Amino acid sequence: MGPERLRGDLILVLVALLWGTAFVVQRVAAGHMGPFFYTGIRFLLGGAILLPFAGWPWRGMDARDRRGSLLVGLLLFGGATLQQAGLSTTTAGRAGFITGLYVVLVPLLLALGWRQRPPAGAWPAAILAVAGLYLLSGAGTGVAPGDVLELAGALFWALHVIVVGRVVRRTGGLRLGAAQLLVAGALSLLLGLWLEGETGGLEAAWWTVAYTGVVSVGLGYTLQAVAQRWAPPTDAAVILSAEAVFAALAGWLFLDEILDVRQVAGCGLLLAAMLLPHLWPRPGGNNAERRRPATEKEIEHGQ
Repeated sequence: MGPERLRGDLILVLVALLWGTAFVVQRVAAGHMGPFFYTGIRFLLGGAILLPFAGWPWRGMDARDRRGSLLVGLLLFGGATLQQAGLSTTTAGRAGFITGLYVVLVPLLLALGWRQRPPAGAWPAAILAVAGLYLLSGAGTGVAPGDVLELAGALFWALHVIVVGRVVRRTGGLRLGAAQLLVAGALSLLLGLWLEGETGGLEAAWWTVAYTGVVSVGLGYTLQAVAQRWAPPTDAAVILSAEAVFAALAGWLFLDEILDVRQVAGCGLLLAAMLLPHLWPRPGGNNAERRRPATEKEIEHGQ
């Protein structure tokens, strides 16, 4: 494994930590604000925080890059809103498990839609991650109405990971991070004002918006975009699924939630899934062809 891929994977571990620990704060916010209004305002705050560093994200982009950044924002909006809508009729554990299925969808979509062979160890790592998520979530049998929405959301998250990995190589992490947050935030806020109306809870829970907007959204999604300049989408999907581990640990530390043996085993499987692609033997070794960065022509044709 080259140093750039390792650097990208380590940054993704930090992103999973930021997202997972933010669940503690998001649970507090859920008691004061509707999910769409809360998602919209924290995404817009995260995007606004990046503007002094990124500038207006669409300035200087050509038409293709503008379309790419808008697509990333729409995929982020779709994943976040479907996930929140599904939570109204399914449990948090089931939602976490079904959303985590994007670790399987990413290599599947790459193979079917882009005819791209996943890196060595990607499929075994994805299967381990799904098993770990199942144990960690405590998901049971049967299908709730919200499960269908969560599965649709998992498709959006998978596409988001794939498209970010392609667009960021042309736009840069800061600009893409700001662009996607502004697009997703504006759409979420409009939906929240339309469906939820009441915004009085903002005064009581403003600190939850400030924390998640700056840390898990502004910093987290930007670091994801930066890391995916080096880390393959399949690595990103598996590593980001560790968000569930950090969420469980944060709940145990700060909310006195209980981690049973089954959930600890799930954490172990997710850790193994993160390490497996790095330990899996690669046929032919790490030759220069495998390590070289993608050329402009390859990026153009999605290779």
